[in-house]
Order: sequence, then C-alpha cells, then structure tokens
Amino acid sequence: MNLNRPNANEALQTKNRSRSVAPQSGICSRCMDGCKGNCDMFKATFRGRELLYPSPFGEITAGADKDYPVDYSHLQIMGYAIGAEGIEADPDHATFPKVNTETWFGATEKVKMKIPIFTGALGSTDVARNNWEHFSIGAAITGISLVCGENVCGVDPELETRDGRVVRSPEMERRIETYRRYHQGYGDILVQLNVEDTRLGVAEYVIDELGVETIELKWGQGAKSIGGEIKVFTLERAQELSRRGYIVTPDPNEESNIAAYKDGSIKEFERHSRVGFLEQDAFMKEVDRVRKLGAKRVTLKTGAYPMRELAMAIRWASDAKIDLLTIDGAPGGTGMSPWRMMAEWGIPSIYLHSMTYELCKRLAAKGAWVPDIAFAGGFSSEDHIYKAIALGAPYTKAVCMGRALMIPGMVGKNISNWLKGEDGGLPPTVSRYGSTKEEIFVTYKNLKSVYGDDVDSFPLGAIGLFTACEKLRIGLQQLMAGSRKWRTHLITRKELACLTEEAAKITGIPYIMDAYREEGLAIIDA
Repeated sequence: MNLNRPNANEALQTKNRSRSVAPQSGICSRCMDGCKGNCDMFKATFRGRELLYPSPFGEITAGADKDYPVDYSHLQIMGYAIGAEGIEADPDHATFPKVNTETWFGATEKVKMKIPIFTGALGSTDVARNNWEHFSIGAAITGISLVCGENVCGVDPELETRDGRVVRSPEMERRIETYRRYHQGYGDILVQLNVEDTRLGVAEYVIDELGVETIELKWGQGAKSIGGEIKVFTLERAQELSRRGYIVTPDPNEESNIAAYKDGSIKEFERHSRVGFLEQDAFMKEVDRVRKLGAKRVTLKTGAYPMRELAMAIRWASDAKIDLLTIDGAPGGTGMSPWRMMAEWGIPSIYLHSMTYELCKRLAAKGAWVPDIAFAGGFSSEDHIYKAIALGAPYTKAVCMGRALMIPGMVGKNISNWLKGEDGGLPPTVSRYGSTKEEIFVTYKNLKSVYGDDVDSFPLGAIGLFTACEKLRIGLQQLMAGSRKWRTHLITRKELACLTEEAAKITGIPYIMDAYREEGLAIIDA
C-alpha cells in the first residue's frame, strides 16, 4: 500500500533520480554526490521554504495523494429489488428521473438546495479571485450554496478602512453581486470569518452594507491547521499586507530580506492568518454577536481535528443552535496548504465522519438538539455524495466539495479562451464535440430555455460548473433509485455495507457478508 512517499511529488515538481527508494524517507537508495536533482531535498537546498507548497502556487489546485488504510471506496452502496420510499412502488411511477435530490439546512430559516452539495471556501487566493465569476454564477444557476472564504476584504487592493475597520471592499462587493445576479432562491452565499476578518469588521460590513444573510465561523485557519494561504510576489504588496496586520514571511520590513528581494534571491512572500484558539464562552458570545448584527444564519466550519475538538464543535454547535456544521477531513484541500501537512496532518475523512456520527447519535440520545451536518474532505462524484449522506444519516444534509467544483469552472473558462484561438485553439479532447459553445456544452440549450439570451453572456466556466453538477445530480438520482429512495432525507446507514472488516470496525456499518444476513437466512429457513 502506497502511503504517500516523501521527498518527491509532481505537486512540488520534484522527482527521485533512482528507481529504488527508501520507503520511509523517500530518499534514493543510492544517493550520489554530484547528482543533478531533482528530489525535494535537492531543490530545498537552494529554494528552502518555497518547497513547503505545491507549485506554481496560485495557478493550480492540488490534493494530497496519501493512500489511507480505509477510505470511502471501502463502502459499497446497497441496491434493493423490493419497496420504494418517497413514491408509489410502481414501475410506471418509480422511475429514476423522478428522484428528488433537493436538500435543506438551517435551524429556523432554512436554505434549500437543488443538489446536496455546496462549494468549499473560495477566499483570498488567486484561483478563487481569477475564477470567481465562473464559480459564483455557476453555483447560482445550479441552485447550490457558495462559500466566500476568508481574508477577501483584508487583501483587497482597493480596501477602504476607517479606524481599522472596513468601510468598503470592491472585491467583496463583486463577489456578492455576481452570485446574486442569477440566484433563483436555491442556495445561499456564506461569508467566512477568521481572526483577521473579525478584527476588520467584515461581518458588520457584509451584513449592513451588502445584505449577507449567512455568516460562517471558522475554527483553526484557512489552510488546514495553519498555512500560507496566499503568496505575494512583490515587496510593496507584502509590506502593504504587513501594515494591515497580517503575518507575512519572510518579514518584508527586515533589511536583509529587502536586500535579498532586490538581489533576486527572495522571489515571493507568504501571507498568513493567525490561528484561532477555542474557548466555549467566547464562541457562544461570537455566535450571539453575529446574530445581533442581523445574520439570519450562523454556520461553523471545522477541520480534521481529533475527537476532543470534534466533540467541542458538535456540542457547542448544539448549544448555540448553529444552522450548519461542516466537518472537513484529511486530506482534502485545494493546494493552498503546506504539502506535507495536507498529506500527514489530521484525521482522514472516513474516520472523522464516523466519529461524527457516533457523537451526534450520543448527543441525540441525551435528548439534545443535533445541528445539521455537512461532510467535506476529498469528495468528487455522485457515489461520494450518497455515501457521505448515508454514513452520517440522519444528521448529514449535504457534502462540501472543493476541487471537484473548481475544476469545471476552470475548464469552462479555458474552453472560452481556446475558442478565441488562444493556446493553439481547441484541443482534440474538446473539438471532437464541436467548434462552438452551443455544440460543446450539452446543457447550453437547456440553460437558454430558462435564462433566454442572458445565457449568451454567461462565462463558460459557469456553464461548465452547471453541466458537471448535472452529471452529479443525475448520477445521484440513479443511485438513489437503485436503493429505492426517492428523497435524499430517506437515505439511511442501512444503504451501506463495508468491503473490509476493518472498515466495518471504523464506521459501524456492517461487513458486506453480514449485511441483511439475518433476513436472508430467515427466508431460507422459513
């Protein structure tokens, strides 16, 4: 089993010279004096801290490739030949296109979504900023929620402040407006707060000035438990962010670093956010404060922490009547985290999500209110959505997807560029379907029937995201019909079985040889 070999990875643009590699260290079994590279240690010798992050940073997304002992592929979806829930059990009525994939979340004022998915946090990174119209309009026309991540106001070059508080952020205005432009009543835009955002008064600004209704609090910091989040490539920009109170490394105000930048050896700086520290009373007060500001919903996003912090998140979310608790497992990530941290830090998704079910069930048994739950951490397909909802049923209402929803936005954008003749024009992988956007995108005419001529001005990344989500929606319909469930809230843990006994031990889901065994034997023995 490959558990992610260190010292060489395509994400870092490094590789081993030798075919034989020491498994634990990742160092070539025969490391030669005079080698010309290009393993991690070779490149780190002269580029140092740059080797902490995937590259080219800001131009790619990256996900850790560690192969955990148990993951979601060890779960198998059960299909049935009898019964139907949510529809009349009749072959003329119970067809898979009639499956309703809608879901909802919220303690009081609920948010409905057409598909039980929403985007990961798209914050201050270049990938989010450069592709925002594609992501946001795509999410709006798909009918899913969109999370606007941390530090958007704080890194806005045109930010206007008074007494250290934001009074105007054109970038945040753009982000809210583009999602709402084609919003049809399904989904919502969530704006995240971290330590810097709270100090800057982002909640007050987006609620009072921009009419945002949902605020998401975040435990830890943007990139896993800590991380660079964004890189800055000019000294002037690094110093500006330092003046705004961010942690910038290496220190752009230190004379030796200024000299190194001017000499060309330092080519980039990292902008870090401060890590948060948990305290129950302070958390409850912050939830109350945000609600008093006018937020209709307050959600919480937490990462791959051990069961102690997970229990805090669930119990405190229950006490505070949080509208949605998103629990993000390892590895996940979009490539803005330190590479080795993505691979080696935190509780892997299926382990963390199994813990979540156990704790939610225990809380419910005490008669306590259990918040709506969303799972995150490396999901990309319709079977992932189904399995996550089933594993956490009845508490899990949706799945948060990061890179899987960013990719179609970027692909659609690139198709737009290729149609203009850029980068050599359409590649064969696309041109085989046609030479116009109407021919290439299978959903184009469907969207035109809804939005009329407006669709002609849609960014193609938005159409790409919608089209990819249609595949997820229809695929989910098929899986649900196979399990005789015509509504998402009818999915249960009984719809899963484990392919290994180890997976059964971790999840509490029956081993596949034991699933429905008693019922089967009873039929034979009758």
